[in-house]
Amino acid sequence: MNTRQLIRSDLFRYHGKTGTLQFLKALLLIEGFRYMFFFRLYKSAVQPFRLLLRLILRRYSYKYGFQIPPTASIGYGLYIGHFGTIVVNGNATLGNNVNLSPGVVIGQASRGKLKGVPVVGNRVWIGSNAVIVGKITIGDDVLIAPGAYVNRDVPANSLVMGNPGVVYEGKNVEGYILNEWGV
Repeated sequence: MNTRQLIRSDLFRYHGKTGTLQFLKALLLIEGFRYMFFFRLYKSAVQPFRLLLRLILRRYSYKYGFQIPPTASIGYGLYIGHFGTIVVNGNATLGNNVNLSPGVVIGQASRGKLKGVPVVGNRVWIGSNAVIVGKITIGDDVLIAPGAYVNRDVPANSLVMGNPGVVYEGKNVEGYILNEWGV
């Protein structure tokens, strides 16, 4: 998927449309889209533009509290619901059509059997103040409830709640991912 398609997929997640008017409104009014717009441009840019885009990303990182380094692997259709502190480790992988809420931490475990970073699947909704750490895999179609602490693998079609995270497999988690971008 090229940069333009990635940006369109992110835009679609906010409005359900990808027209020029929606793009301009989102770029001016939606902090999460604005950050991801420059994130996507940075990933495809060449020098000297890359340095300028890195500075813009750094500015927005401080302004909005998004700590999503350009080294993170993020699929199409990322939706950041509201601005507020969001931390994603630079080595983490996020799938397609993922929702991030304020206070989310997707981080690294530095020791033990879970040493490493998470891999988050497709169509995953991550609620406010959820923490996902360690070398774990979050399956597709998963809902991680607000305040959950996840440090173990989560199978597809599951709901995770609580601290420590309790996994409820086979729960109906449909309907949380709005304006899903399909390829």
